[in-house]
Amino acid sequence: MTTPLNSPAPQDRWSPRLWGTLLVLCAAMFLDALDVSMVGVALPSIATDLGLSTATLQWIVSGYILGYGGLLLLGGRAADLLGRRRVFLIALAVFALASLLGGLVDSGPLLIASRFIKGLSAAFTAPAGLSIITTTFKEGPQRNRALSIYTTCAATGFSMGLVLSGLLTELSWRWTMLLPAPVALIALAFALKLIPHSAREQGRGGYDLPGAVTGTAAMLLLVFTVVQAPEAGWGSARTLLSFLGAALLLAAFVAIERRSASPLVRLGVLRSGSQVRAQLGAAAFFGSYVAFQFIVTQYMQALLHWSALQTALAFLPAGLLVALSSTKIGAVVDRFGTPRVIAAGFTLLVVGYALFLRISLTPQYAAVILPSMLLIGAACALVFPSLNIQATNGVADDEQGMVSGLLNTSIQVGGAIFLAVVTAVITAGGHTGGSPQAVLDSFRPGLAVVAVIALAGLLITLPGLRTRRSRPESLIVAKSETRPAQEPVGARD
Repeated sequence: MTTPLNSPAPQDRWSPRLWGTLLVLCAAMFLDALDVSMVGVALPSIATDLGLSTATLQWIVSGYILGYGGLLLLGGRAADLLGRRRVFLIALAVFALASLLGGLVDSGPLLIASRFIKGLSAAFTAPAGLSIITTTFKEGPQRNRALSIYTTCAATGFSMGLVLSGLLTELSWRWTMLLPAPVALIALAFALKLIPHSAREQGRGGYDLPGAVTGTAAMLLLVFTVVQAPEAGWGSARTLLSFLGAALLLAAFVAIERRSASPLVRLGVLRSGSQVRAQLGAAAFFGSYVAFQFIVTQYMQALLHWSALQTALAFLPAGLLVALSSTKIGAVVDRFGTPRVIAAGFTLLVVGYALFLRISLTPQYAAVILPSMLLIGAACALVFPSLNIQATNGVADDEQGMVSGLLNTSIQVGGAIFLAVVTAVITAGGHTGGSPQAVLDSFRPGLAVVAVIALAGLLITLPGLRTRRSRPESLIVAKSETRPAQEPVGARD
């Protein structure tokens, strides 16, 4: 168990140390999200300075995704087994060093290596940080408030990264790589003082090394295949064989987890319908937004000829809306429950994406772009914290890292898969290099797919509304070696 930091009346007031702990964890999550979005605007400058080809340039982004998405399951379980504080501190230090390396290198391979290491470290800080919150703050209004602030920092970091990258790239792309280093070191100094100690889990069955190897290999191969599929071809022998290999590794992983006494992922947690909806909803939410941002960035810079800074400022209203709502979402969830809040958010997301289909070669900021950004910002403020709350409620402390790793894996893999799908849809028409109108016409099917992905997220959420009306929502799933005599409430949907 994590050392409790709660005051006698935690629902009324948090102690300064409790606030400090939350802010340190928020800083780490802010950096993770910031790093994902900052590199995009800097890519043209990196290519010019280092003389990189388009294929090599892609791996500056893909290297981070590969390390992050491929190792999240291992990172989540490592937090439970080795101690959340220990894992968080080591990974944050590695993140700072990799940021420093990325800003100083003079070759593409070294830059890609630094990005992979940063993704790897984020795969450990993200689930460790989330599990520290869920084991430090009592389940209910207190935890909901903490998670709403935490996830809002992630969304704000993602939005602010676009603005900061637009500003810093005007000086040098290296500043976009170097900026996270001092911030991470400051956060590390405070974390050493504030993060509570947590005991290692004393697993009777060992550390499930076969599960760790097969699970990590499966995620790495799956993310690698999805990232490479648009270039190699979705129907190519290489892509199909890679998907087959990932499927075989996943099958082996499941077989190992079903028999392991101390599994990397206890498959019983997925008997909860609420847990499954949270995982699938997270994939649809992040996947649709990443693909939307990719299309919009291309539209604004290639067709409207906006600068990197102008493009970043166009996204700013959404980020500001998320930031301003950070302290309110927890209370909204307390009143209405996660299914209703998630459903409302996905509805706004679908409407925002559909409205953006009205774009033309003439900028329509007040009529189309701004309303879409506001709707999408409101959706992010509602959906992202609620998904985190729904995924972690009712889970035992010694499995919070595991569930956090699962959720972050769903987010990253969903982002990789849906971005690749939308990219394939855009390039299928073969008009991306044609006239401006032809390029715009190639974007519309991609935007339509983005809206469909968000609609799928809404449909996934709807069964939870019926469950909530029939009985109080509970996500507790039994943790036992044998079938219990009486199945706990919420184990099945």
